[in-house]
Amino acid sequence: MSVLSPRLMRAINVASVGHDGHYRKATKIPYISHLFAVMHILAQFDVHEDLLIAALLHDVIEDRPGTVDVEAEFGPNVARIVLEVTKDSSLDTWQKRADDYLARLEQASDEAVLLALADKYHNLQSILADFDEHGDKLWERFNAGKQAQQWWYTKMGELVARKMPAHPLVAEFAGLVKQVVVL
Repeated sequence: MSVLSPRLMRAINVASVGHDGHYRKATKIPYISHLFAVMHILAQFDVHEDLLIAALLHDVIEDRPGTVDVEAEFGPNVARIVLEVTKDSSLDTWQKRADDYLARLEQASDEAVLLALADKYHNLQSILADFDEHGDKLWERFNAGKQAQQWWYTKMGELVARKMPAHPLVAEFAGLVKQVVVL
């Protein structure tokens, strides 16, 4: 396989177009940077191409519905992984969506749990960097405030520690959670 297969190049392009004009919460950072970061994190662990593609597309159904038919474009395995990490937007509160996501992730494939871990890992890195710049004003950008975010990442840490205790990213994630909890 080449370093950058035509299929992975297509996923990069689809994600870039699908998230065109989309920015990280309350920033001028193009959202695609998050997707590239998640893919890069996963690439450090020698994962298969479907998981790298799922990393690029993991928010497309939730944040940009209708922009791509993931299964038609990239196959049933990529679509399954993406669906496993897609929050149910029909639920009417942040807490219900968070609880549902955690419950579904308990039953999800190892691939989906690893993708969720990489996704939340990058989110925590971003929160910590932004906190250094903005302090407590940072929490205003979220649908749920500081305590809810701390709860969310604590619960994610507990879940990934149960599901993937030996994975090296779990310990790093736990360290980031500890930093966020004391902010």
